[in-house]
Amino acid sequence: PVSFTFARVWIPDADEVWKSAELTKNYKHGDSTLHLTLEDGMDIEHKLDDKTKNLPHLRNPDILVGENDLTALSYLHEPAVLHNLKVRFTDSKLIYTYCGIVLVAINPYENLPIYGSDIINAYSGQNMGDMDPHIFAVAEEAYKQMARDERNQSIIVSGESGAGKTVSAKYAMRYFATVSGAATEANVEEKVLASNPIMEAIGNAKTTRNDNSSRFGKYIEIGFDKRYRIIGANMRTYLLEKSRVVFQADEERNYHIFYQLCASSHLPEFKNLKLGSADVFHCTNQGRNPVIDGVDDAKEMCTTQHAFSLLGINELNQKGLFQVLAAILHLGNVEIKDRDSDSSIIPPNNRHLTVFCELMGVTYQDMSHWLCHKKLKTAQETYIKPIPRLQASNARDALAKHIYAKVFNWIVDHVNKSLRATVKQHSFIGVLDIYGFETFEINSFEQFCINYANEKLQQQFNMHVFKLEQEEYLKEQIPWTLIDFYDNQPCINLIEAKMGVLDLLDEECKMPKGSDDSWAQKLYNTHLKTCSLFEKPRMSNKAFIIQHFADKVQYQCDGFLEKNKDTVNEEQINVLKASKLDLLVELFQDEEKVTSPTGTAPGGRTRLSVKPKEVRSGASSKEHKKTVGCQFRNSLAMLMETLNATTPHYVRCIKPNDLKFPFTFDPKRAVQQLRACGVLETIRISAAGFPSRWTYQEFFSRYRVLMKQKDVLSDRRLTCRNVLEKLVQDQDKYQFGKTKIFFRAGQVAYLEKLRADKLRKACVRIQKTIRCWLVRKKYLRKKHAAITIQRYTRGHQARCLVKYMRQTLAAITIQKFQRMCVQRKVYLQKQAAALVMQTILRAYMARQKYQGLLRNHKAVFIQKHVRGWLARQRYKRSLRAIVYLQCCIRRMKAKKELKKLKIEARSVEHFKKLNVGMENKIMQLQRKLDEQAKDNRVTSERLNCLETSHAVESEKLKVEVSKLKGIEEEAKNNANRVTSLLEQLERLRKELTTTQKEKKTIEDWATKYRDEMEKMVAELKQQNGLLKTEKDDLNRMIKEQSQQMTEKMTRALAEETQQLESDLNEERSRYQNLLTEHLRLEERYDDLKEEITLSVSVPKPGHRRTDSTHSSNGSECTYNSEFAESEESSRHGEDVTRGMDTSLTLKLQKRVTELEQEKSSLRNELENKEDQFQRARVRDDEEHKKSRGAELEYESLKRQELDSENKKLKHDLTAMRQSLLGNAGAGAGAPGSPPYKVLMDQLNSSCEELEVRKEEVLILRSQLVSQKEAMQHKETMTEPVHYAEDVHKMKDSGAITQAYLGLKETNRLLEGQMQQQRRSYDNEVEVLRGELQSVKEENNRQQQLLAQNLQLPPEARIEASLQHEITRLTNENLDLMEQLEKQDKTIRKLKKQLKVFSKKIGEMGGKEGDTISPGQMVEETVRPVNIPRREKDFQGMLEYKKEDELKLVKNLILELKPRGVAVNLIPGLPAYILFMCLRHADYVNDDQKVRTLLTSTINSIKKILKEGCNVGANTVITLVTILSFYLCQKRGDDFETVSFWLSNTCRFLHCLKQYSGDESFMKHNTPKQNDHCLSNFDLAEYRQVLSDLAIQIYQQLIKCMENILQPMIVSGMLEHETIQGVSGVKPTGLRKRTSSIADEGTYTLESILRQLSAFHSTMCQHGTDPELIKQVVKQQFYIIGAVTLNNLLLRKDMCSWSKGMQIRYNVSQLEEWLRDKSLMLCGAKETLEPLIQAAQLLQVKKKTDEDAEAICSMCNSLSTSQIVKVLNLYTPVNEFEERVSVTFIRTIQTRLRDRCETPQLLMDTKIIYPVTFPFNPSSLALETIQIPGSLNLAFLTRV
Repeated sequence: PVSFTFARVWIPDADEVWKSAELTKNYKHGDSTLHLTLEDGMDIEHKLDDKTKNLPHLRNPDILVGENDLTALSYLHEPAVLHNLKVRFTDSKLIYTYCGIVLVAINPYENLPIYGSDIINAYSGQNMGDMDPHIFAVAEEAYKQMARDERNQSIIVSGESGAGKTVSAKYAMRYFATVSGAATEANVEEKVLASNPIMEAIGNAKTTRNDNSSRFGKYIEIGFDKRYRIIGANMRTYLLEKSRVVFQADEERNYHIFYQLCASSHLPEFKNLKLGSADVFHCTNQGRNPVIDGVDDAKEMCTTQHAFSLLGINELNQKGLFQVLAAILHLGNVEIKDRDSDSSIIPPNNRHLTVFCELMGVTYQDMSHWLCHKKLKTAQETYIKPIPRLQASNARDALAKHIYAKVFNWIVDHVNKSLRATVKQHSFIGVLDIYGFETFEINSFEQFCINYANEKLQQQFNMHVFKLEQEEYLKEQIPWTLIDFYDNQPCINLIEAKMGVLDLLDEECKMPKGSDDSWAQKLYNTHLKTCSLFEKPRMSNKAFIIQHFADKVQYQCDGFLEKNKDTVNEEQINVLKASKLDLLVELFQDEEKVTSPTGTAPGGRTRLSVKPKEVRSGASSKEHKKTVGCQFRNSLAMLMETLNATTPHYVRCIKPNDLKFPFTFDPKRAVQQLRACGVLETIRISAAGFPSRWTYQEFFSRYRVLMKQKDVLSDRRLTCRNVLEKLVQDQDKYQFGKTKIFFRAGQVAYLEKLRADKLRKACVRIQKTIRCWLVRKKYLRKKHAAITIQRYTRGHQARCLVKYMRQTLAAITIQKFQRMCVQRKVYLQKQAAALVMQTILRAYMARQKYQGLLRNHKAVFIQKHVRGWLARQRYKRSLRAIVYLQCCIRRMKAKKELKKLKIEARSVEHFKKLNVGMENKIMQLQRKLDEQAKDNRVTSERLNCLETSHAVESEKLKVEVSKLKGIEEEAKNNANRVTSLLEQLERLRKELTTTQKEKKTIEDWATKYRDEMEKMVAELKQQNGLLKTEKDDLNRMIKEQSQQMTEKMTRALAEETQQLESDLNEERSRYQNLLTEHLRLEERYDDLKEEITLSVSVPKPGHRRTDSTHSSNGSECTYNSEFAESEESSRHGEDVTRGMDTSLTLKLQKRVTELEQEKSSLRNELENKEDQFQRARVRDDEEHKKSRGAELEYESLKRQELDSENKKLKHDLTAMRQSLLGNAGAGAGAPGSPPYKVLMDQLNSSCEELEVRKEEVLILRSQLVSQKEAMQHKETMTEPVHYAEDVHKMKDSGAITQAYLGLKETNRLLEGQMQQQRRSYDNEVEVLRGELQSVKEENNRQQQLLAQNLQLPPEARIEASLQHEITRLTNENLDLMEQLEKQDKTIRKLKKQLKVFSKKIGEMGGKEGDTISPGQMVEETVRPVNIPRREKDFQGMLEYKKEDELKLVKNLILELKPRGVAVNLIPGLPAYILFMCLRHADYVNDDQKVRTLLTSTINSIKKILKEGCNVGANTVITLVTILSFYLCQKRGDDFETVSFWLSNTCRFLHCLKQYSGDESFMKHNTPKQNDHCLSNFDLAEYRQVLSDLAIQIYQQLIKCMENILQPMIVSGMLEHETIQGVSGVKPTGLRKRTSSIADEGTYTLESILRQLSAFHSTMCQHGTDPELIKQVVKQQFYIIGAVTLNNLLLRKDMCSWSKGMQIRYNVSQLEEWLRDKSLMLCGAKETLEPLIQAAQLLQVKKKTDEDAEAICSMCNSLSTSQIVKVLNLYTPVNEFEERVSVTFIRTIQTRLRDRCETPQLLMDTKIIYPVTFPFNPSSLALETIQIPGSLNLAFLTRV
């Protein structure tokens, strides 16, 4: 469905002035009402005016809302202007807006960071329309027009109280003081700025509308010289509100100075003023609010005193001023009482009047008398008449106001004296700060004067605007008609013409009995019927109404006469004139008699005073008797004359609300002021003509979408004409100029509507096509997916069916075999069970039978044995009893026998008997033994027989016994087994019972234990879970903590490293800034010294006296020439006429004198040291003279011998030349002739002999140097000259010894050469070994290739062999080409040497040599010349004479052109040459030569870089300055020159390091290079000096690049459309910006890239170190990023989505350039990060909180103020984009609140990164360096 949009209109509203509404029904002609819908959704009906039938104002498209210039709005009317200002002020926080030529400034009531020096630098040099509106842009435009058009300028700042006029004027003056600087060192710009706190203290006060309201108008003229630098200023004041001194309304204050004095009354210097709190004094307590929030009056007093001192008002005058001001406070507290109805009296000894008289130095009686009396004069007599209390009080107040006015004028005069220019003023810029249009409930004389002044200013403004419109139309050659605009000349005539309001007022003041009422009647009678602008109120006869340009104002006539007269009692003035206070007498010295008031002064609101431009002493009394109105009219006429003679610039200050709330917009108050200040009149004039203006290219770029391809022609003008004729039918709606198209109001909105409709249709079509494509793509994707799913599903189903069938068949088969297996198992189990049962049963039966048999047998056996056992037991018992009885009887008998024997034994006879009996017994026993033996023999025989038989039987019995034993044992075992089994069974039963009990117990326990364990396990599991959770938490916490600690440590380490790096960089930057400041001070010192010299005496032509310091530093400035001096004198010639600050000159002279004295003292001390050293040297010489006499004599003889030989050789050579010249024959000198051969032989022998002699001389020199080192006991580096003189004296005496030592040294040299040859031989052997190894490797490789080829098929083998052969031939070809190149180089070299020798031979042979052909010369001369010997002996040094040093510096440095000669040189050749010269000076140990060479080199480089014009970065390049810039541009600003000498300075520094002998530097050298190290001097201090010089050159290089890149950056990075068609040109207003279309002369991104490539190629060509190039590129990219971002932050039209895309594309191109140059790692890309993030910020979504979070995390390189600024400036270019809401911006601010960063808005483009010079050794051998002839250095000798 198609949606229709109705028109949006503005309708009047009582609260908001205008409300936005949208039509809900089409309007038809004749309708009396409009159906509207408000923005809040409410439907209303708006009735049209019955008389006019005017339709409501149309609303502008949304993309035009918030424009920088109100004239860019398509519909120009009051609601559009009001809405645009409101959107910019409240939503975008922008306080400045252009309205054509007017800058509208809205007071934000908040301190904004938009007035710093970075903002000033950003606006400096910019066109007014190229940046966002700002007071600095207006000031820059005025400054630029002053310099370009040679015409004075004025900035008119107007507005009502509290609108910010004073602040705007203050910032404009600050801008001038910053960008222009001062012509002298007197700090004029500081004095101009210092006048602001003084004038604010004595002229500003707190009102209900403003805390710092200016109660006077002022016009400050800032003077400039021819170079447009501030030289002085002058101030004119208007309309001081004197009545505020004695009267303040509620919530208001008196002038600030009174409260500052009261707040500082406790200080010692203010004790004598006898002041106290401000609440004590009547003049300061009427407002009942003496304090301003945020203002410290005591601190402000210190600021005021400092400003007084800075402006030259001494402490005595300050003290007098403060006395007078304190006296005014005391005078206000003087109480006057009624004596009667017609007189008054002051009580005696009034404390305040006493203090007043003491402070003013007057008598108490006179002052108290004339405060209560007045003097009346008649024609004959004079009367003294008392006056009533009311008149006396008015007279007291009039006196206080008069004194304050005098003080105010005195301060203004002294401020002007302090700011007066000391030289002739060339031009000026005036800043007018004056009241705006005022209207109150009660308006009096002061409002009348203010509005009269605004009428004059508005007339001038209207004429200027009309003039600009007319000039624009004439310039574009379009037909135009007179624009009807409001002319307020009738209102001005009503006020100032003859019989006007002021004329009638002055006439009434002259009348003796004139009054306000009679004056009002005269006004009614004169103007009521004749002037439509004059009206009479209905309800009053003491008021009148004037229709001003802004509004009707009703004035009350009461007090007009008295305020116009502004008189004071003459006698009171006379009392003050008689004061003892000198300052008070000075204040009233020009006071003339004035008429005393004739009546009571009515109480008015204010009383005015006019400060004329000049007060001439001795003027007529009539001049002083002029009324206030007359004086004001004259001063206003003078002001208008000044303004008409200048080019005006308008600033209109608007007060947004009366409550002083920040960024709060009250539409009612704003529209009142817009009507009053002329902004709407400007809009009306613009709307009456052609307010919208487009260039043809801009129109084509914007509305290209409305054209068809066939409408686009090569002629843009014709294309635009054809398209407009089709789009807009009414040709009166536009006009075609020469360069622009002019549109009537509303046409741009119509074209924008057409464009938006076309884009909307195109969007719909694109959406339709894309949606169709997306849906079709989605359908096809779904269809393909469905078919695929079906295919896979059907396949899956088929596979499932086959699988099912296979599984069924397998299941049946498995069931069959499984069932069979089961049945077979069952059968086998049953069969096995039956067999087992049968087996068991049968076995059981057999066992039962066997056991029965066994039991019977065992029972019998048991019975048998039991019975036998029982019998045996009985037998044994019987036997034991018998034996026991026998034993007992025998024991009894034995005891008896024993007793007998004991008795018998006691007697001898017994023994005898015993023995006899024993013998008998023995005999008997013997016989018994014999008998027994016989019996035994018989028995044994019998026994043997028995034994034999018994053995047989026993064997039988044993067998049976054994059987029985077996049976018995078995029975016993069975019995035991049965018993044991029964016991075991019983035991088992018991155990079973016990076990059952235990089992039950255990089961109970187990159940209980299981329950407990389950419970415990559950608890343990729970605890384990908790422990695991805690463990996991702890592990996670530990891990997080360790990670955090690691990150923290890493971050801390990184921060510490970064901090250390930043500290190091800051230290480097600080040191390099100090170097820059030191260089600037040196240049300033030189300039001042030259100016002093020129001011003392003008030099004669061709001669110039040199300063004493120059003559004393001759060794350091030996290269100065007359030409350079004449250039410097011509360059500084125009400074002769410039005024010098005397105090600064005296200080500099004093400092120069001190430096000279210090230098002379140091020189004397040095001479003393040299004398002491000389005396010590003399003593050492005397001691060593005797020991070295013989050696010196020998050396002298040897040297004499060499000299004689040399003379002899020279003589022979001369004779040969003469003989050759004497031969005039034609063939005498031909090649091959005998004379020629003889000549060549002798020449060769002479050359060889000469070379030998040279070697001996060099050996002797080296020996002298070594001997000099041996003699150098106490000698230092700074005193080698005296020793050289001593050696020179010893030449004659010790020549023999020196020759002897020279021979010894020759032997050493020969040994060294032999060792060197041995080393070379070893090296050759090593090389041959390496070649042999390489040959072996090649052979192995060939064999491997051959083996591989043999394994390949024949075709591949052939191809591989061919490929190998081609590779081999290619390598051989390359080797041969290299050898050929080397041979070519050798041939060219030999040819050059041949030419040299041919020239010599030609000189020797005369004219005959000219006939020799080149071919013959080659054949004959190449052979005998011994070239390699010279090259081998070269030691990499260059010798020059002392007198050739100036020539060396001049040819090698001063006159060397990098674009000419230096292009063809090897990189760093001048540095190598200088170092080789330095090496020779070091080799000969010449201290003075080393010092002078280094000093001359450094000073020459400084001089060549110092030449050129130093154009300040903040100076506006006008037409004159551009011309002078190009006329005086020299090599100092030439990038190639600076780059060339930066490269050579760094190379020279690296050479000093490389050959210094330091091990840290020598490790990079070759052995040959180490042999070339410096041997005598340590030049570390000079390395530091060269490093400082390189830093200065680097900074100059950066400034040169910045000056070249600066004009390109904004145009190329922001304005030019790199991607064409992405961003259309929006309508701009009167302030046209630079077009983004790439016209001729505009810069593009390609221009920047080409310039960067040119910089890079130049530095590479000059051989700049790669690390230094990286630092330069990083600085370049920082400048590009910083300037681009700063302009983006100050240009609202650049903050759009499409511009963000352009910027990102441009940045990608810069990164691509870095990649091409291999510089991605140099840190340049990181410097563009803020710009990249700003571009991303323009493109990201800016709606939700997630977007805000993403923005905060993304923009870490941008500050909070920068992010908020970009969001506030974001402007949709098309209707499809949306603005950023205020809530979203507040969300961003809340999220970024905790950021710690500087509040600076812009990046500092003046930052230069600290530079380092990493050591970069050179691989170039010094002995191989050749000096081109183009350098003109033929006087250098290679050593």
